[in-house]
Amino acid sequence: MIKKIESQGYYIEIGNHAESSLQQLLDVDFAQAKKVIIVDENTHDNCLEALLTHYEALKEAEVILLPPGEENKVMEICFQVWEALTEYKIGRRDLIINLGGGVITDLGGFIASIYKRGVQFINMPTSLLAMVDASSGGKTGIDLGPFKNQLGLFAYPICTIIDPGFLQTLPDNEKVWGKAEMLKHGLIADKAHWDTLKEKDVHDITLEDIATSASIKNNIVLKDPKEENERKKLNFGHTIAHALEAYFLDKSPLPHGYAVALGLLVESKISIDLGLLSKEEYYEIEHFILQQYDKIDNISTIGETLLGFMQNDKKREGQEYNFTLLNTIGQSSINHTVTEEVILEALKVIDTQF
Repeated sequence: MIKKIESQGYYIEIGNHAESSLQQLLDVDFAQAKKVIIVDENTHDNCLEALLTHYEALKEAEVILLPPGEENKVMEICFQVWEALTEYKIGRRDLIINLGGGVITDLGGFIASIYKRGVQFINMPTSLLAMVDASSGGKTGIDLGPFKNQLGLFAYPICTIIDPGFLQTLPDNEKVWGKAEMLKHGLIADKAHWDTLKEKDVHDITLEDIATSASIKNNIVLKDPKEENERKKLNFGHTIAHALEAYFLDKSPLPHGYAVALGLLVESKISIDLGLLSKEEYYEIEHFILQQYDKIDNISTIGETLLGFMQNDKKREGQEYNFTLLNTIGQSSINHTVTEEVILEALKVIDTQF
């Protein structure tokens, strides 16, 4: 079964290889094009062979192998790939396929969009997080020092092809981290989705669950492609998450989904502290998230440092800390100004000392 979601000049397809429209694209639209597949070490070892087995047209593709991890989503890697694309004589009518998790789809989309002012690309996400979030919506980018996605642009793939079969290659913890983005979708826009996910182990997540999350994000993006208003709702949990990731990047990097889960909890606490969210719903969120995701030791002691990272967050406006917050489970609102004192107090909910 294939589910197809129409988006901003491209489409998202969810299903298995055998039914995918990718075959048509390769055999007809890009029959004469050179093809490049960008992978990291994990997807090279666990996913590439399956892709090449299903698509004869990709067996002659050039494969660019990158080191895994957020710490490699940097300009130095981009230059290496651009040099390789130049060596392969890749032109604007050729095709780049980004096969990997969120780092690869962010990085690969950025690389494709800058090279020769834009080479067409397809995203094939292999992690749960990338399937439901990073591979769609048109955001591409790289990090600048510890600051996430400071360099980037909006650029859309030809399509995003989601094969849930790739989830079988993931360790359980990566599925749990990816689920955090799905929880976010439920919290900001769809209580029924939140309720469904609460009752499901990560092994039981279905194609329909993935499609629901992808649709929630897509519906928001279609209303506000450039993140001027409504799309800011998708930032719920991410102001805190990006600060945590920035702090730990050169220590013991936090997986993005784990940071998002903790960010959801902290920003839910801010929501109740500002009188938006009820106590009952906050404690429901707190109970569920802390069942799935561990607190961090002594996080409150680095609160001022985290505020420093937030001051460079691209979501910040002027001198104010700007947050998306929850009104109730399934409904969110944007552009809330939050003081440093409220943020520091809310951070205690993810600190093992409290």
